[in-house]
Amino acid sequence: KEERIVFLETENAALHLKLAEYQGLAGRSTNEILQLYAAHGQQMKLQRSSVVTQLHGAIKKRLKQDLKSLHSFALELSKDFQRQSKICLYQVLAAVQGIQLQNEAMQMFQMKAFDLEQSLQEVTERYEKEKQKRKALHNSLIELRGNIRVHCRIRPLLPFDDAAGHSVSQDRQRNFSEKAAYAADDETVLVKCSRPGHASVNKTFQFERVYNDLESQDAVFADVAPLLTSLLDGYNVCIMAYGQTGSGKTYTMLGPQLEGNLAFSIEEESELGIIPRATQEVFRLISEKPPGTYWVEVSVVEVYNNEIFDLLAKDSYGKVFGVKRDVVTTREGKSDVPLLTHETVENASEFLHLVNKGLQLRVTHPTLVHAHSSRSHLVVTLTITTAVFGDNFGTLWEDEQTSQRLNKEASCTFPQKMRDNKSTSSSRASSPVQLEATEKTKQVKTRLQLVDLAGSECVGMSGVTGAALRETSFINRSLSALADVLGAIAEQRAHVPYRNSKLTHLLQDSVGGDAKLLVMLCISPGQKYLTESMQSLGFGTRARQVQRGQVKKKNFPVLSKGK
Repeated sequence: KEERIVFLETENAALHLKLAEYQGLAGRSTNEILQLYAAHGQQMKLQRSSVVTQLHGAIKKRLKQDLKSLHSFALELSKDFQRQSKICLYQVLAAVQGIQLQNEAMQMFQMKAFDLEQSLQEVTERYEKEKQKRKALHNSLIELRGNIRVHCRIRPLLPFDDAAGHSVSQDRQRNFSEKAAYAADDETVLVKCSRPGHASVNKTFQFERVYNDLESQDAVFADVAPLLTSLLDGYNVCIMAYGQTGSGKTYTMLGPQLEGNLAFSIEEESELGIIPRATQEVFRLISEKPPGTYWVEVSVVEVYNNEIFDLLAKDSYGKVFGVKRDVVTTREGKSDVPLLTHETVENASEFLHLVNKGLQLRVTHPTLVHAHSSRSHLVVTLTITTAVFGDNFGTLWEDEQTSQRLNKEASCTFPQKMRDNKSTSSSRASSPVQLEATEKTKQVKTRLQLVDLAGSECVGMSGVTGAALRETSFINRSLSALADVLGAIAEQRAHVPYRNSKLTHLLQDSVGGDAKLLVMLCISPGQKYLTESMQSLGFGTRARQVQRGQVKKKNFPVLSKGK
């Protein structure tokens, strides 16, 4: 309607121009007539011939005719202009009325939309509250049952996900580059299973949390951080990354690491993985406690070809080199690694420095699937020792006087060589800051195990040979042993085969129910890795079904004041 109004206004203006033109023409004709009359008068004065008279009559007659026709045309033009003006006015009025009606309808729709937005916001808030309640109840249920928390992370498609290195057709290459695994929501993984000549089948897997390929390291750690609070509350915690090779386990646990440069970049803090972030969070939580009540030790081991290597052991010159260790079962039924090196750290920077030293010794080997494939399982353990003083058990940091007394006692009890960061090699006397268990002090130790498992491999796809093939065999066998252990626990068998692998023997306490365990499944979304992704998702599903009983808390001992 607005366009019609503009068109009519344009046509109206054109008619005005025509009228002005004709009016100008009429004015010019009148001037010409006056000029002719003047000329005629002069000629009448000069001569009174009959030719002049006849010519004057003819001109006068012609002029009258022209004036008459021009006048009639001007009248018709004026009438047409008035008629068109009326039509345009009616159309403008009709358009204005229509616009008013549309504005009223628009206001009504806006009011309805506003009401719907408010209702949607209220429903969304209620949904989020109920979701949080459901999540809290679910976590409580997991705590009571001792279930294993399973999170799943789907990495984005990467350049090496095509079929390069394999002699396949272009159609299969196109299929390989397609995504087969999606995050349907934050708790569901959708997998499209398709085979040539068969109908596509969609399968879904439910986990405590599912991360899509766009979610950052911050989002992943946000769901891990609450477990670290339990660490200082007296619970052991284990966080384990599981998945096929090249699925993003090391990136999730450590962050991006370039070849030849294993240092953690502070500039890329947003890309840091769970291990450096967890350490920073642990030291942040410790900083909120009274000084001298906590100290932290770290050990780094790798399980390579079913052998355990201490990556922090030093030779007589102080140079770090991997030393083979063994894992044993203590009288209490706990797993232990005798002579394992424990280094005392006082902040996250010292921890990351030690982990970097260990990572430089970790075995990696390029395959067709991953250029920097880890050939061993990495286990980083933080042992937090809590000094509990007998006079104030249960109210360790009740007031300022307690904190001052703790500082004083800690400065007297802790040897000065603690600050020199020297460590012994014995796990039983591993801490240079060991407090003697007296009537005044007791020690409570909790452990945070951060495990970056080596990836399972399909030999035909990875293309490994020789020593790398032997490594793949040990990796797959140890992961199979881990699945067997979880299966035995889920079925509540009398015997759990922890000793079938050094990996399961080392992780016996964490897997067997002595720790809050979180498994971070890492899967590749490409159709090329569908079989391996389904195997990982199946492992995570079985792990969720394991009920180990409620995790035991390391209770702080309570001594009576009489003692």
